[in-house]
Amino acid sequence: MHRNDGVCFTSSSFKIPVPSPSQTLASPLSRARHSLFQLLHSLRNRSLPPTTSTHSPLLCCASLSLTAQTYDLVNAPLLCSASLSLSQPNPPDSTQSGSEVPQKGQSTTAGRYDEERVLISEVLVRNKDGEELERKDLEMEALTALKACRANSALTVREVQEDVHRIIDSGYFSSCMPVAVDTRDGIRLVFQVEPNQEFHGLVCEGANVLPSKFLEDAFREGHGKVVNLKRLDEVINSINGWYMERGLFGLVSGVDIFSGGIIRLQVAEAEVNNISIRFLDRKTGEPTKGKTKPETILRQLTTKKGQVYSMLQGKRDVDTVSTMGLMADVSIIPQPAGDAGKVDLVMNVVERPSGGFSAGGGISSGITSGPLSGLIGSFAYSHRNLFGRNQKLNISLERGQIDSIFRINYTDPWIEGDDKRTSRTIIIQNSRTPGTLVHGNQHDNSSLSIGRVTAGIEFSRPLRPKWSGTAGLIFQHAGARDEKGNPIIKDFYGSPLTASGKPYDDMLVAKFECVYTGSGDQGSSMFAFNMEQGLPVMPEWLFFNRVNARARKGVEIGPTRLLLSLSGGKVVGSFSPHEAFAIGGTNSVRGYEEGAVGSGRSYVVGSSEVSFPM
Repeated sequence: MHRNDGVCFTSSSFKIPVPSPSQTLASPLSRARHSLFQLLHSLRNRSLPPTTSTHSPLLCCASLSLTAQTYDLVNAPLLCSASLSLSQPNPPDSTQSGSEVPQKGQSTTAGRYDEERVLISEVLVRNKDGEELERKDLEMEALTALKACRANSALTVREVQEDVHRIIDSGYFSSCMPVAVDTRDGIRLVFQVEPNQEFHGLVCEGANVLPSKFLEDAFREGHGKVVNLKRLDEVINSINGWYMERGLFGLVSGVDIFSGGIIRLQVAEAEVNNISIRFLDRKTGEPTKGKTKPETILRQLTTKKGQVYSMLQGKRDVDTVSTMGLMADVSIIPQPAGDAGKVDLVMNVVERPSGGFSAGGGISSGITSGPLSGLIGSFAYSHRNLFGRNQKLNISLERGQIDSIFRINYTDPWIEGDDKRTSRTIIIQNSRTPGTLVHGNQHDNSSLSIGRVTAGIEFSRPLRPKWSGTAGLIFQHAGARDEKGNPIIKDFYGSPLTASGKPYDDMLVAKFECVYTGSGDQGSSMFAFNMEQGLPVMPEWLFFNRVNARARKGVEIGPTRLLLSLSGGKVVGSFSPHEAFAIGGTNSVRGYEEGAVGSGRSYVVGSSEVSFPM
């Protein structure tokens, strides 16, 4: 902002005063009414003996005060009040001559004085010394603001009082003093005004997050011009609006205009002083002792001490704690801190039950033979908050007519001491799955299953917004079995079922995966790249490289949604036949069974779907 060398930004601590209820417009306005009543009374008694000079000026004064109601951190308008009083010097015995309105009964005559009119012969606008204003445009602003006070007009106290407020409300004047002079031509009413200074610089204190460019743009047009309080009020409202739009606790708490045209803005930003966790009972809602360690919750929060509190950021923190799966209800309550301009945050949480047993059963459509065709049973134990650190343990067993799976899964969603939000997962699994997915149905109607024993560890962390990465090391011992569970190395057609020629293949796989996820809704954009490398630590262990990529894009076309997907992969080296890419099923080609289209070392599948509401 050129020519604005006087602009500087500073940060300082301050206290926000709360106006007392007595600081209202009622008191100064009542005093102004009483003084004007005295004016009317003295004018009615102009024919009394000359104990009072008829040419003595009727003195009147008005004061302007600007206050910001800082107890409302959301909307604090700049209030302007003016007090008006008129008086005429009286001799010591004036009370005996009847030139002063008696105090008793004053309230009963207020309405009468309020409606009595005095003829005004001339209306002028002058400076506080009674001289003409140097700037005629400001004189015209004041005359234009007048509504009732015109030459050769009969005015009441209320009308003069309202015009004083209109001059102040124009925003160009810091004070307005109406002076009534009794001349032989009649009453001359002079509004003695004091124009505001020209704006030449800005000092802003306490604005730590408010951009300096925002302030420069707000004050640029007023540089070198007379300060207009209405325009200044609009700028203050725009600053308060900037904080409100971003959910920040901040506002302009004070405005000062110094000599030389320097405006000082004092901004109050509520900094976070302390964050505490309060556990509530699920039934009574009363405070109770929680099982989760407070630091496990606090590390999930992006709001930190010393920051200006943001309600939007607080809402995101509430959502983050809710996604941990430990809490039935989460809320943040801001409370005033002991230090002025700071706030304490109390997060109320209601814990869910941390774990338990479950059992169930079902029917699989993939198995249709036998007396208990397709029957599946399951049993599981889970604990979602081990040691109060949100660590999860799942032990599950599923058993069917042919397939079965036993799994132990331990997950630490955030390794202690890591600032990158790295998670760790340990897996131990023993499974038996139908081999028809890759090898198809045997000619003699015999069943073929693949047995796997797997153990591994994986580490995952967010790379950037919507991107995550996973790296791990997995060992697998796998082979084919017949209906009786005996290991076999060739199928009915004499094709090998293992890569090593032994009943089982052993492999140590280094895994890397990178995933992009859009909104997470069904049909949103998604991209995943996966690479696995077999490490021949032992001579008989398999050595191979496998890559796989999947992409999905959803496009809204009116009420319909077009979903495009593309996937492909390739394997190089020696690998087990049952690890081949299988095409078919709901995840690749709809209308076919899993693996019914084909399987092999390489594949590319593209598809498009259109969905619309019924």
